[in-house]
Order: sequence, then structure tokens, then C-alpha cells
Amino acid sequence: MSNEVELASLDLRYESFRLKQPALEQRLLSSILQRGIEEPLEGVDLPAADKQAGVPGQKVLLNGFKRYRCARQLCLATVPFSSLGGDEATAILGLLKLSNNRTLSILEQAAFLAELKHARGLNVAEIAAELSRSKSWVTMRLGLLAEMSEAVRQQLFAGAFPVYSYMYLMRQFMRMNGVKAEQIDAFVLATSGHGLSVREIEQLAHGFFRGPDSFRQEVLKGNLALPLARMRQMPQNPDGCSEFERVLLGDLEVLAKYMQRVMGKSQEQNKLTSRAFHAQCHLLTAGILSRARAFFHTLRQLHDRNGQA
Repeated sequence: MSNEVELASLDLRYESFRLKQPALEQRLLSSILQRGIEEPLEGVDLPAADKQAGVPGQKVLLNGFKRYRCARQLCLATVPFSSLGGDEATAILGLLKLSNNRTLSILEQAAFLAELKHARGLNVAEIAAELSRSKSWVTMRLGLLAEMSEAVRQQLFAGAFPVYSYMYLMRQFMRMNGVKAEQIDAFVLATSGHGLSVREIEQLAHGFFRGPDSFRQEVLKGNLALPLARMRQMPQNPDGCSEFERVLLGDLEVLAKYMQRVMGKSQEQNKLTSRAFHAQCHLLTAGILSRARAFFHTLRQLHDRNGQA
């Protein structure tokens, strides 16, 4: 059940826990302008410290920050609000239980789980039991946030750097020999806020981590147009392949090598026993399997096209 509350009365302490998506928010603004706010904002209605004085309690927002910002732009005085619990821990757990239907991203889940563990005093086992999840589900998300620097976290949650690129590209480079965490941070910060596509970030990342120092320096200075142009129009080399083609050939060689290694090591079950491994492996294999069909379709197209050349 929801009630109308004053927009100015909402506490936004958890706004940094939710990802900003400017394009989606712009579409939502148009929708609210036409039809109003159809779904209530959600949070926790904290009791007043002094009920006898008639002081109202705090209404802490957990879900609906895009709707809140749209309402503020449209100068709405009140918004519909629904409480998920009588205290913050209960309300956060309630939101996480609904996350399958409310599309909380894995990073947003991680942020709220960290709040429950570090600020609300719940341990991993208690959180897992409350959410009817495995302890590895909780541990994996907590680990994902723990490995991230505060500067990178701010860029991701602000919508300045694509979460997909961080999850499935930056984490790939994290596992490369010779690539340090500070280099990952430097790349993310240098390319954030430029409106780059996932494909453009991938091109820049390959040049940044595998290319010459001059390429890295251009990226770090924020001169992204020139490095991108170089990646798209590499001059031909004496061996007949452009730099882009050589990079792809190198990627295919690495892919073939690591496919064999993964198949071999996966059979050694007696050596794969730690909880940390299971949690991280589950995350990585889920990401790989989700792209398996598209990947092998692309690989078959590449194989057939080259066979006809």
C-alpha cells in the first residue's frame, strides 16, 4: 500500500547504491510527463525519534531514484511512496528478495549486501539465510565490490563507464600478467564520461594494455579520437595484415590455448575446492555461457567467410 509523501521529505542516503542510466531516465521523464508516476517509490519509513512532539519519521528511499529525479525536474510536490519495512536492514532485505523482479543489477545487489554486512552487522550466513540464497552467491558479490577502487565505483554507479565493459572486459585484463590494478583504474578514469560505446572501449582497451606506450599516453591525456582512429585504420604491414587483423589473430591463438587449458584443469576436481574459487568461477562461467551462442555463431561466420576468401 502506498501513500502520497512530500518529495522534499525523502532521504537520499542510498542514491549512490543505484546505477544512473541517463538515456533510460530521459525516456522515463517523457512517460511521467504523459501519465504521471505509475509505480510508487519504495524505501523504509523510519519511526519518529519523539512521537509525543509529533515529529514525523524519516522516509529513506531505496528504490525509485530515477522517478525521484524526474519528479524533481517536473517540479512535483508529492510522489507515491511504499515502505518495505520498519527498519533499514529489513527494508534492504525486502528489496533484495524482490530484485529478480525489480532488476537490481549485480553491482547494486553487491552495494546493498555490503551495507548489510559492514553497517548492519549481518554475517554472510545470516544474509544468505534471509534471502534464501547460497553463501557463495553473497560472497561472490561482496568480493566483486571489494576488488573495485572507490574511484572506479563512482564512475560505474554514475553511469560514466558501462558496467558491461567493466564486468566482462576490464576483469579480463585484470587477470593478464603484468597488468596492475592501478592501470585498470587509470584506463577506466581516462575513458569515463566520454559517451564511448562498448565496442570503442574494447578497441581502446586492447591498444592501451597491449599496444605501445605512446598509445597509452594519448588515452591517459584524454585524447581519445586519435587512438580510436588509429585502431580503425591501421596501416598494412609487410606480413600482409593490418594491426587490427594481427590483434585478432593473436586473440584467436590465445583463445585456442586457453580453451585447452580450461578443459584440462576443469577435470581436476580435487584441486578445485575453495569457496572463493567456486564463487568467482560461478560468476565468470555464467558470463561466458550467456554469450556462448552469440560467440559460436560469430566464430562460425568468421570461419566460413575466411574459407571462401
